[in-house]
Amino acid sequence: MRKFFTLFLAALLVLSAVPTMAEEPITIGVVYKQTGNPFFQAAVSGFEEAAGELGFEFIHNGPADSSNEGQIQIIEGYIQQEVDAIAISANDAAGVVSVLQTAMDAGIKVVSWDSAVNPEGRNLNIDPSVAENIGRVLVEEIAAQIGGEGQIAILSAGATMDNQNTWIAYMQEELAKEEYAGIELVTIVYGDDLTDKSYQEMQGLIDSYPDLKGVVSPTTVGIAAAATCIQDNGLTGQIKLTGLGLPSEMAEYITAGVCEGMYLWNPIDLGYCAAYACVALVDGEIEGAIGETFEAGRLGAIEIRDDGNGNPFSVVGDPYRFTAENIDEWKDVY
Repeated sequence: MRKFFTLFLAALLVLSAVPTMAEEPITIGVVYKQTGNPFFQAAVSGFEEAAGELGFEFIHNGPADSSNEGQIQIIEGYIQQEVDAIAISANDAAGVVSVLQTAMDAGIKVVSWDSAVNPEGRNLNIDPSVAENIGRVLVEEIAAQIGGEGQIAILSAGATMDNQNTWIAYMQEELAKEEYAGIELVTIVYGDDLTDKSYQEMQGLIDSYPDLKGVVSPTTVGIAAAATCIQDNGLTGQIKLTGLGLPSEMAEYITAGVCEGMYLWNPIDLGYCAAYACVALVDGEIEGAIGETFEAGRLGAIEIRDDGNGNPFSVVGDPYRFTAENIDEWKDVY
């Protein structure tokens, strides 16, 4: 009996000496609209910052051509790699739903950010700002720049991009107000978030509308291409320009007067918030339901709201106006 007891104690000692297997860190697969886009490069740095605080791992990729098909292939790869969460800025709100439903069926949490996925294809959406406010401030800006009268055009990204279309819809709603009766929206063109195509579309606007007074481009690629084209045509000050742009890319055009004022949120904060939302979902701290809140590090508590149609979303912040007076403070940030 004593011998058995001695062997039992020895066994316990051996078992206690075996190290406990450490829990594997959460892995997030990040999908953005396009590789090489500085906006998304900045957003990735937000994921990096959050990873340093929360200890998760992440991989990131996007198609070179801003295509829905390219994003689907990346998502399929993430499913095969058995990531814990997918964070996506969608090129096509409906086009990725099926593959993301496959991901969710496999237990993967899905968060859309910057550009929403349709509700049935994600657990939660992180908006950079309230869409209605974005549409309103862009109309207010271009109206002020052209003195409330004249023809304007919109140079968008892709025709299927949900965020672009939502902002444009609110712009059109704002333009329908009596105070903007002197402004005519002549057309909407699409540069697909490609620099060369956006430049060509801007050139087409110049050629087709000799009385054009202003252009709104709610895309970082489009506004930079439009600014270059306006400057190349010697039309600085004649065709006004606003939209959503990166300070690092637009500083020279703002200083030169090609663009008097533009807007953007902080893409670093956007990626940072999306990362915290992914971890909260994977850890079971939230389900993505309206009324819940999650902690997002330096951003504080983030509330999950109702988008007006019963779908959950969260907001990072409001757009910020960049002008010649403040651009030097921001051009080296992102």
